[in-house]
Amino acid sequence: MATPPDSRYDWRVVDIGTEVTRAETRTLLTEQAEYGRWELVRSQTFIGGARRVWLRRRVMNVRRSNAA
Repeated sequence: MATPPDSRYDWRVVDIGTEVTRAETRTLLTEQAEYGRWELVRSQTFIGGARRVWLRRRVMNVRRSNAA
């Protein structure tokens, strides 16, 4: 997914195969949210059981406060 340069969010699309259980998926997404500060925006389940999820996190633009 292409993001504009002035976007306020970073985006990540995660494809999860059919061999990954629901519990493993939940653990994966919980770790992403906890340690990477990602939040779940959308999820999609395909015929056959494959899943795709969209995650986003706010971009932190830090500006230098002194002119050193």
